[in-house]
Amino acid sequence: MNDLFKGIHPSKHGFLLKMLEASSLHFSVNELVSNKIKMNNYIAIVKTGYLHIIKTDSYGNRSLVEVLDEGDIFGTNISNLVNSDYDVIAKEDSLVIFIDTAYIYSNANINSSIFSQFLINLLEITQKKLSINNERVDILTNKTIRNKLLSYFKHSYMDTNARIVYIPSTFTALADYLAIDRSAMSRELKNLKDEGLIEIKNKKIKLLYFPE
Repeated sequence: MNDLFKGIHPSKHGFLLKMLEASSLHFSVNELVSNKIKMNNYIAIVKTGYLHIIKTDSYGNRSLVEVLDEGDIFGTNISNLVNSDYDVIAKEDSLVIFIDTAYIYSNANINSSIFSQFLINLLEITQKKLSINNERVDILTNKTIRNKLLSYFKHSYMDTNARIVYIPSTFTALADYLAIDRSAMSRELKNLKDEGLIEIKNKKIKLLYFPE
């Protein structure tokens, strides 16, 4: 299904989810995920669909924190959803699998090799998410829109070793992710294009330089 099930045979996925007493919930477009969840602490897997994690500050300003596609995971602790400033919103019809963390911490499955592999995978994913969050902090600490964009390109290049940057959803979502104005971002992208630093085609940006 995703990295959470790495090393576990597909025929055993259902067994593992049953062991963890996982449940599935369907969400409609623009539905707030928390409205349906009865668990205090959980890990969730996006089986189908597309979701956004949104942060709203004390002034009511909203920023996109994370885009969740099919196979991605999120949760109260790994996505900071214990903080009331954060919401998960379905951006299209989505099916999400939820696992109560109480069943992960339970000793009932400790002797299962499948469960042990699941815990290893969960730790690796949590570490990756921490790295991604650190990248975003590094990007957002830049003071200008230009430098935020260049930092975003740099991290994309470092992660993929490719000078093609694919915008994950829309340019509006990218502006939200970078916590900048959409129109101002468009102007800066045009400036970078006019300077011969990038090419833009649909949602694909080609870097005409090597980020340092």
